[in-house]
Amino acid sequence: MLPFKEVNPDTQICCRSIFLSDWHLGARAANPGAILAALRSLKAERIFLVGDILDIWHGGRVHWTTEVDEILAELRRKAHGGTEITYLPGNHDAALRNGTEAPDGGWEIQNELVHEAADGRKYLVIHGDQCDNRLFRQHFMTRLGSRLDCMLRWLDGLYRKGFSLPRDQRTPVEWVIATSNKLMSTGYIFDHKALALAEDAGADGVICGHSHKPAMRDWNGKTFANCGDWIDGMTAVIETFDGTLELLDYSPVAHAIWAETFGGEETLAGATG
Repeated sequence: MLPFKEVNPDTQICCRSIFLSDWHLGARAANPGAILAALRSLKAERIFLVGDILDIWHGGRVHWTTEVDEILAELRRKAHGGTEITYLPGNHDAALRNGTEAPDGGWEIQNELVHEAADGRKYLVIHGDQCDNRLFRQHFMTRLGSRLDCMLRWLDGLYRKGFSLPRDQRTPVEWVIATSNKLMSTGYIFDHKALALAEDAGADGVICGHSHKPAMRDWNGKTFANCGDWIDGMTAVIETFDGTLELLDYSPVAHAIWAETFGGEETLAGATG
């Protein structure tokens, strides 16, 4: 597992490619302010949006803000400036795989692709829900999970406000969310399924999202890279100009946005509730 490289609020990222997943824009737990700040500090030749960027299946009220519109505007500006942007839908925005019209973000939509890095290595890029078992690939399971997560995030926000909790104190609701995610985890089975798809595609590794667990591992000479998420993790994978893959941790950027917006009274998770 390679270490994360921390990105501070004043850091400018310049890279050949960046892979971002699981923004879940439209869901209660989304953090559009942090995403927007990261995009504005980014200069990349290619941006890969690796699924669950829009949360079409989250259920309930759509949490759409002016910051979400600004994210789309920033993507359009980058596209007009020459950045290649590719959107690979996931299970929460799976309707886009079937031609459903999406907001104009200046992107091309593909279900999967093989990306050739600057060093000649090839990576299969997919969201990762393709590696779930058949039951969890059903849309009703996605919708059910989204509704439960939305309810828990709302309860977490109420709990934090009611007890005026400091940002470093974990709530019982957070414990429930973390425990549920752990129970749903399939360990390294997910890695191996994704790498099997990469091998079938003739690639040297895979870059994905979906599990909300950022990772960079080597399995018998094959690379498994997971972008993570922007609900709790705030992470991304970049390709440098020599073809090296790196994990970035944008948590300091997210915390700066949160502190400016909420005045230090809530945690990131609570602020989204």
